[in-house]
Amino acid sequence: MGPRRPRGPASEAVDPDVDLHAPDQRAETAGAHRWPLLAAVSAGGVVGALARYGATVLWPTPQGAFPWAVFCVNVLGCALIGVLMPLVGEGGRPAHPLARPFFGVGVLGGFTTFSTYALDVSDLLEHGEAGRALAYAGGTAVAALVAVWLAATATRAALK
Repeated sequence: MGPRRPRGPASEAVDPDVDLHAPDQRAETAGAHRWPLLAAVSAGGVVGALARYGATVLWPTPQGAFPWAVFCVNVLGCALIGVLMPLVGEGGRPAHPLARPFFGVGVLGGFTTFSTYALDVSDLLEHGEAGRALAYAGGTAVAALVAVWLAATATRAALK
């Protein structure tokens, strides 16, 4: 059993896999180190959000229709997370310390949109498309999980 961690907003880490009790990990988000991290996440978020917006402009969804653009964005984003994490976070491979915050949290966090997914499900239900809403809700969740697993598995195999 590990050390007991305090609970509540004051004890929450910026990154859930950063242990703020470990001095070397706490330094990642302390003092002047926080500004490059914040800039990387922010810049990546802009890139990801613009890419998602572009996808929805190029592939608009008529009312009551299956939201294919958001579905594909979320599944592709999850697949890309599956590629990114083994590349920058596993096996002792050196990566720039801002690679994961920029690409993972920023770009892919801004690109994927599970809030729009929830709104799309609600809109489908409001338009009497319960079957389509259910297919979209379940299909997105399953496809996203499968995409991240397949991409991570393939990436790990390719790196061996």
